Amino acid sequence: MKKYMNETLKVIAERYSCRDYKSDMPNDEILQAIACAAIQAPSAVNRQPWRIIVVKDRQLLQEIEEAALTRLKNMEDQSAYNRIIQRGGRVFYNAPCMIIIPIEKSNYSQIDCGIVCQNITLAAASLGLASVICGLTGLAFEDSENFEKFAKRLGFPDGYVFGCSVVLGYANTTKEPHEPDMSKIIVIE
Repeated sequence: MKKYMNETLKVIAERYSCRDYKSDMPNDEILQAIACAAIQAPSAVNRQPWRIIVVKDRQLLQEIEEAALTRLKNMEDQSAYNRIIQRGGRVFYNAPCMIIIPIEKSNYSQIDCGIVCQNITLAAASLGLASVICGLTGLAFEDSENFEKFAKRLGFPDGYVFGCSVVLGYANTTKEPHEPDMSKIIVIE
């Protein structure tokens, strides 16, 4: 398998989900390159049912994080909340910025959003940034009042809903990527 290793496969193999960030903001050129990689993602029938919103406003990120954490805290199942608390009580792990992906409500838009997230994380890793795909951000958008407030501040187009988000920044601490489970691969001949 290593015989076929190239730069793309190396980035895929070395990428990991970072949960500890420095406060340093990535420069605009790097964030623009990552945003461009996001919009180059394939989509069903090339509908591109997304918007890419780069959020550098730390106050806004804190407000979204607090809303998500409050929602987690009020859930009957406390396992996710407890896990976040054990990891320092921060949903966004002190990351300085995030890309939020609002999507149209349509067939395949969730799948298309996932592909966008993958492009973002791989582009970030290739440019020296750490990332984590953060679906928990969506908790902040579940309450209709919070949805209206945050969607307006973020500039969601009419009819769009929260799809997913990717937290970005420079890693404060690193870790090894997860070990691939080769038993998940099935070959039919």
